[in-house]
Amino acid sequence: MNSILAPGMRVYHPSKPDWGIGQVQSVIGNKITVNFEHAGKVVIDGNVVSLDLAD
Repeated sequence: MNSILAPGMRVYHPSKPDWGIGQVQSVIGNKITVNFEHAGKVVIDGNVVSLDLAD
């Protein structure tokens, strides 16, 4: 799933629903930077977490 992510896409972290919906800021290799509603900017390791599309 992470391979199709691009800046601007809306996603959520499957094991952190309290973070809310996030908007992808950048994707560099397996590092995905997401700005979440309730957690702020978080860098996700795409090798460890598979983000889900919100839309």
